Order: sequence, then C-alpha cells, then structure tokens
Amino acid sequence: MDAGSAVAEEMFAALRAASLDPPGVSRASYGPGERAAHAIARGMADRLGLEVAIDPIGTLFMTLPGVDRTTKPVLIGSHLDAVPHGGNYDGAAGVVMGLALAARLRAADRRLPRDLTVLAIRAEEMIWFPMLYLGSRAAFGLLPKDAPETLRRTDSGWTLAQHMAEEGFDADFIRQGRASLDPAHIHAFIEPHIEQGPVLVERARPAAIVTGIRGSIRYRACRATGAWGHAGAVPRRSRRDAVLAVAQLATALDAFWDRCEAAGRDLVLTMGECFTDPVLHGITKIPGAVQFSLDIRSEELAVLAEAEGLLQDEATRIAARRGVMLDYGAQLPVPPAPMHAQLRASLRAGAEAARVPVLEMASGAGHDAMTFAGLGVPTAMLFIRNQNGSHNPDEAMDLADFTAALDVLEAAIAEIAA
Repeated sequence: MDAGSAVAEEMFAALRAASLDPPGVSRASYGPGERAAHAIARGMADRLGLEVAIDPIGTLFMTLPGVDRTTKPVLIGSHLDAVPHGGNYDGAAGVVMGLALAARLRAADRRLPRDLTVLAIRAEEMIWFPMLYLGSRAAFGLLPKDAPETLRRTDSGWTLAQHMAEEGFDADFIRQGRASLDPAHIHAFIEPHIEQGPVLVERARPAAIVTGIRGSIRYRACRATGAWGHAGAVPRRSRRDAVLAVAQLATALDAFWDRCEAAGRDLVLTMGECFTDPVLHGITKIPGAVQFSLDIRSEELAVLAEAEGLLQDEATRIAARRGVMLDYGAQLPVPPAPMHAQLRASLRAGAEAARVPVLEMASGAGHDAMTFAGLGVPTAMLFIRNQNGSHNPDEAMDLADFTAALDVLEAAIAEIAA
C-alpha cells in the first residue's frame, strides 16, 4: 500500500472510532466529534512534518512548503463535521485526501512550485447551526457580526459564541469582521468529496470532475388556497380544489424538466413537502388549502429564470381554471457556482495520465467550494464514488475508489500548482 492510501486507511478508521454514534457517526459543529476529528488531522499533519496553524475560529491549516514560499498557495480540503448518525466520509474525505497527497509528495521527496495547504474547515453541516457554510464564510469574514449571539445549535440551544468558547476559540473574530482567508492570496482551492447521489455507481466510474455546483430557487412555505366543500355535493364546475391545483403545477414542472433533459440542460426539481391541514381535512371534504415546498436547482441561471417564469405563468392559469390562488411565499435564491475551466482541464489531464476513467457532472448539493468560487477563487471539485448516498450511516466509499481519485489529483497537482 502506498503512503497516501496508508494515511487514508488509518485516518478513516480513527475518525470512525472517535465519533461512533450507532448506527453511524456524529460530529457536531463545535462539538466533541468535530474536535476529535481535528485532533486526528493535526496529529497526522505533525507526523508528516507539515506546518500547522489554527485561526481563532478553529480552521486548521496544514502546509507542505513549496519551492517559492512568496507565491499564493494551493488549498485542498473540506469540512470534518458530520450530521447526527451520519456516514464517516462526507466532508472528511476531502481533508484526508489533502493529507494523503502530502504523504505521497513527502514519500517521493517532491516539492511543488508553491505551498500546498490542507484545510480542515469548521461547521459546514447546516443541521447544527442555521447558516450555510458557516465555517468557510467565517474564515473569509463574511458572517454577520451578530452571528455568535443569534445562531444557536439545534441540539443544545447554546449560541455559537458559547460553543466556540467551550472549544477554546474566539467569537470576537466574527464580531469584528476579521478574516483568516483572503481570496486575493489563494492560487486555487480544490475540494475532494464523496458523491452524494448514485451517478458514479450507476455509470461504473470511480471518480468525477465537477462542472459546477447547482444554484437553486427555493420556496419553503408555498400555499394553494381554494375552498373547502362537500365531496359529494359540489359539482366539478363549482369546485376550488387545492389538491388538483397543486397537481396541475407539479405536472407542469415535470413537463418542463422533461424538456430540459431532452435539450441537455441541467435541472432537478423537488416538491419535498405537500400536505393538507390534518385538523380540517377529511375523506369526504374537498381540500380547500394545501401547503407545499419547492426546491429547483440548476447549474444554469437561465434555467432557473425559466423555472421562475413558469411558476408565475402556472399561478395565473390555475387561478383562471380552478379558482385556486397560489402564493409561493419568500424566495430563497442561491446562484450557481461554476468550477474553474483551467482547473477542470488539469484534472482531466490528470485522469488521463493516471488512466482513471472519470465523468464530468454537476454537484447537486452545496459545499464549502461554493464560498470560495463565489469570491472569485479558482475552484474545483473532485467526486469519489460512494454507495448508498450520504448523510446516513450506510455511506460506503471504497478505499480503491479513494485511491483512484487521489491518483488523479496527484497526476494533476504539478500543473495546478505551476
């Protein structure tokens, strides 16, 4: 087993043992599981002879010095927190891969033209604190200054400031708008990550180069309002059936998805919540109100704009045909984050050199890479095949697939760092 694969095997076993919470693992943001994971990463960095630094909010920087230390570093990494009773690889694979790459470079006595810094980022999983990419945004000084007091962890009810203090960190860093990362001083950021869907398994590929992270438009509190009525007494022409109105909307969205797929355009649609009021509904009642949610994602801004237009058009049609009013509520927009073309080309060349068959695909989930790309940092992601999805205890990334993705990154890193 090569030096990188040995590091990976040891670290994944240590991470699982340190955060085991049957049936999976739990690594709460600014909690004991995340603390243990950072200690494991730091211990490996020390063994590899890397330079280690920690900023006031707990971001861990582990640096393999390059030839010219005055130039901007390449950053590789991800987060180490994990959802409750989740899997061992989501997030952690990116930090482990950075350290595994450093181990290979050390073993081969190779020095890159510039520093290689492995990042272990805090608090990515929104399930703990209600803030997207909390750790990476904090490191760039992007959080609201009152975040330490206004953000509370969902399991404990404690504020972010309280949890940071418990871990020995300084919430004043956020209150004062300070930053430990500067987009102008980063050559590139690469985030390896397990794939969180079934595409690589279905396509029998060990790894993928991410084309971009899908943006989204989300409506969390949609409502269709018609009129309650007697199921047997009201004829069709007089009904204002909210369920049929939402069904018409869902059918129109599904047809739009079909058209996008046929044209090779990127789109995923989800109506994750859809329900009538259990206090009011009944088998003999025409439903007068339905609440539902919408989550529409695409790499393409134009597709998101078309979807938004369709929602408004359908609301008009449904009101005219069925007498049901659709109110989508507040929109929660997130713009797409395209990955850097030259970095993608370097990873493709690395895959060819390493003879690893890869796909190119979008990421449907958000990642810390979104923060970096949104600030103009050249950013790339490398997916690793993973059975059974993510955020569940059945995550099953094979070490052979991790090693194949590491081969790609190792073959590409000289060009990336050049």
